[in-house]
Amino acid sequence: MDPDALRDICLGFPGAFEDFPFGPETSVFKVRADVSGGTRHQAKMFAASTMDEADWSVSLKCEPALAEQLRAAHPEITGAWHMNKTHWNGVRLDGSLPDSMIRDMVEDSYDLVVATLSRKQQEQLGWARLAKDHSDEL
Repeated sequence: MDPDALRDICLGFPGAFEDFPFGPETSVFKVRADVSGGTRHQAKMFAASTMDEADWSVSLKCEPALAEQLRAAHPEITGAWHMNKTHWNGVRLDGSLPDSMIRDMVEDSYDLVVATLSRKQQEQLGWARLAKDHSDEL
């Protein structure tokens, strides 16, 4: 996976956008939903990366028990630097992990963040509908 592929995955989610609050060298991917009245809800981060292939990694939110399992099974996954290591993984993107696994981890991170939004915001993003459709498959 290259930086453009990671960017495409992150920006492919409803309400996702790229921001640079830490300077131009760090891409921060956030999600935000419009709320009634034309105002905007505060954006929430679901991924961050330097996008530097020389030392490339991405920080992703993760359910704590799963984060521990992933770290135990994959040396490329550690607690994210400068983040709450209970809830954030740092994932080294050196080609050792399959792209499909990285996609799944990014999607899980997005879902965890969207789950903290109000029901109305989730519906605006189409997330509540997707979650309902997905639960019907189980």
